[in-house]
Amino acid sequence: MNALVISGGGSKGAFAGGIGQYLLNHCCRKYDIFVGTSAGSLLAPMLAAGQLERLKKVYTSIRHRDIFSTSPFIIQKRGNVCITRINHFNTLKMFLKGKKTFGETKKLRKLIRKTFTRDDYNYLRDSDKQVVVTVSNLSCNSVEYKSIHEWEYEDFCDWMWISTNIVPFMSLVKKDGFEYADGGFGNFLPVHPAIELGASSVDAIVLRPQNKMVKSLPSRNAFNVLLKSFDFMLNQIASDDILIGLLEGQNRKVEVNCYYTPRILTENSFIFDPDEISSWWEEGYEYAQKVLPKCFQAG
Repeated sequence: MNALVISGGGSKGAFAGGIGQYLLNHCCRKYDIFVGTSAGSLLAPMLAAGQLERLKKVYTSIRHRDIFSTSPFIIQKRGNVCITRINHFNTLKMFLKGKKTFGETKKLRKLIRKTFTRDDYNYLRDSDKQVVVTVSNLSCNSVEYKSIHEWEYEDFCDWMWISTNIVPFMSLVKKDGFEYADGGFGNFLPVHPAIELGASSVDAIVLRPQNKMVKSLPSRNAFNVLLKSFDFMLNQIASDDILIGLLEGQNRKVEVNCYYTPRILTENSFIFDPDEISSWWEEGYEYAQKVLPKCFQAG
């Protein structure tokens, strides 16, 4: 069986969409298993359902206001550079309401339901395809993998949403008595569950460069330090998860093909600029053309 695995990456998920478009449409790859983390959890179900054009339309037009019901950020664009700083008013409002995070993403939950429809869900439930999203159970300090065949529609939409929430900037979700957050905290590149489901070949889209050695700009404020610290932590998790996935594939004699971004797309994947995101989708498609030059149409 063949599996498509997509890592976390926030707005960089558009690059994975471009690669997915090339693999599915041009190469006519047939996947039995789709597994995603964070941004990958938004992409995987839509790709599995064959709704690539709808996915592209929504993902490449999404804005910050479509995700956050309460945003902890103020984003200002100066030329081609986006400057991020803390939204003190919204953060104080969350504190006074007794909330546990700086921001909330209830709008994203509504957008998921609007984009991934009940018809898409029913199609996948009636198919033999395995679609799995990754979440982090903070109450139990464990990683959980949620299969579409084990949950009703609204529950699975919840898991897709939960998988994208990087706390403390986004919603901390309590479900079934447990607190859940972004799947990337536990498994940035979920190759392991794909292999456990029986994959003999895995195409893994990794939304970071294979080698990252770039000096970032000096921190401007405490909020910027916090963002950079999270980026550092998630990059270390990503490095470990990629290595574990490759080693497990080698040990199980499973072919694992990794497709990395050829450069650092952004230092802040919380920023959703439709023009930039659209260009990343096209860049992902063109990148796939370069790394798979002999890809041919299946009969």
